[in-house]
Amino acid sequence: MSLGSDSGPGIVHSLLCHRQGGDSEAFARRAIQSLLRKLKEKRDELDALVAAVTSGGAQPGQCVTVQRTLDGRLQVAGRKGFPHVIYARLWRWPDLHKNELKPATFCQFAFDLKCDSVCVNPYHYERVGTPEGGPPVLQPPVSTHPGPEFWCSIAYFEQDVQVGEIFKVPSSCPTVVVDGYVDPSGGARFCLGQLSNEEEKGKIRRKGGNGEKRGPGGKSRAERSVLRLWARLHIGKGVQLERRGEGDVWMRCRSDHAVFVQSFYLDREAGRAPGDAVHKVYPGAHIKVFDLRQCHRQMQQQAATAQAAAAAQAAAVAGSIPGPGSVGGIAPAIGLSVAAGLGVDDLRRLCLVRLSFVKGWGPDYPRASITCTPCWIEVHLHRALQLLDHVLHALPDAHA
Repeated sequence: MSLGSDSGPGIVHSLLCHRQGGDSEAFARRAIQSLLRKLKEKRDELDALVAAVTSGGAQPGQCVTVQRTLDGRLQVAGRKGFPHVIYARLWRWPDLHKNELKPATFCQFAFDLKCDSVCVNPYHYERVGTPEGGPPVLQPPVSTHPGPEFWCSIAYFEQDVQVGEIFKVPSSCPTVVVDGYVDPSGGARFCLGQLSNEEEKGKIRRKGGNGEKRGPGGKSRAERSVLRLWARLHIGKGVQLERRGEGDVWMRCRSDHAVFVQSFYLDREAGRAPGDAVHKVYPGAHIKVFDLRQCHRQMQQQAATAQAAAAAQAAAVAGSIPGPGSVGGIAPAIGLSVAAGLGVDDLRRLCLVRLSFVKGWGPDYPRASITCTPCWIEVHLHRALQLLDHVLHALPDAHA
């Protein structure tokens, strides 16, 4: 994959989505921007960096180099550190110590070689004494309330039709694979290939299977059925979802085709408005798609804001809070109407991740929404939903 012709912000967005979460988003963004400036005249190295990071090391590529400084350290956002360590922490091991890295045998500009240039490709280094994907850094729980029996439930859709039953993953199984094969589902594996779209078959039978009815894009029902079958066949090894800690979720794209993700966590990491972006995840990539603490903070803030707005709106309509330039409090009520209209369904959307296999949607694709894609899943995260229930019950009654 080459992003050499992409805009700077586009590359920053792509690389930022793959950060491992050790440093703040602001620092990560400035570190990426600093590196891109150094690679401005090195298009091949920039392409190699993007391919290595977005593929999760499946395409380690060539060395990605920066000029060695006198003391060997690089200054980013007012912080000094060894360049290969900074970017290895950013994209691979957030808790990495500077003495834990050793270069891969094929790296020509490894830091230890004392060349004029230093390779900062994070997949040209190995961590000494710590296995890949070692245990995450432990944090105090968001809540001491016992966790749910199932950590997530997964619904599979073909366009706007749910196919098969909802698949629940026990909390005893921290990882689950969703693939396109036909083996019986169970435990930690959800096989989509063995599901039958009974509703769609019923529609075709009622229409005689002649494909007369046309859908979005002018395609007949039969043509759309063929597209769904083609997409399902290309899901292949699909994705692996992994729950870490109390409820963070990581995803690995195991398919030979990209998947397209809707995630409030990735939106925030990329500096986008919630629900505003579709994130393309390439084969081999391993990224975080949900952060329980961030979700909990966001639901607390939104629920409190909506509750306060509803109370203020009610008071404004009653005329008890007339403000400057208003008549009987009506103007403030209009300004608060959007916040007051936030419902439980809006908050529940914070607690799920959606992803489409093979086909994307949004401004860059002919499909306007995920419900127009041939094969997609919706993952409901039960610990987050449990916390949302606690947040809603803790809110004071606006009408008390």
